[in-house]
Amino acid sequence: MTDHNEPPVAALLLAAGGGRRLGGRPKALLEHRGRPLVEHAVAVLRSAGCARVHVVLGARADAVRQRAELSGCVLVDNPDWERGMGSSLRAGLDSLAGTGARAALVSLVDQPGIGPEAVARVLAGCRDESSLVSAAYDGVRGHPVLFGAAHWAGVAATATGDRGARSYLKEHEAGIRLVECGDVARPYDIDTAADLRHLE
Repeated sequence: MTDHNEPPVAALLLAAGGGRRLGGRPKALLEHRGRPLVEHAVAVLRSAGCARVHVVLGARADAVRQRAELSGCVLVDNPDWERGMGSSLRAGLDSLAGTGARAALVSLVDQPGIGPEAVARVLAGCRDESSLVSAAYDGVRGHPVLFGAAHWAGVAATATGDRGARSYLKEHEAGIRLVECGDVARPYDIDTAADLRHLE
């Protein structure tokens, strides 16, 4: 294969969560720097170089569509969002069928401390459809995670509940390229009311 271009990577932003521990406030709509969190997350992916961004919506999807500026994104509805992140991951991977994408970079809407630098590093680790690349923070695997297309069926088959791709990644640990991002990003989640202090 003589094509030296980067393989086409689609970003999958998982933004369907209902914010159960936040009193049912959907994470996509939390305010960050004056705009919905989902908008911030899309901007991070775009500035890292992801031209194609698929956003998986679930909780209050209509409100997210109305309030967030998501033009140019492919919006994917996950009717099963209450069953956890695994269902969103499956819906997102399904939405990539036929797009020509050869890898999917999966990021989470509730991690605003992870910016374009970390995303770009993970993207740069992608070689081909067999790539498995993950950001690491002080050596500990975190997000975003990049899955070459060769892994999608396996990820979809094992993505259940809130585990997402965790069991698949555990099985394929030896093949994961870890990219240290602890110097440029902070991998906290916005899960509880106490975490809201991270929002600006």
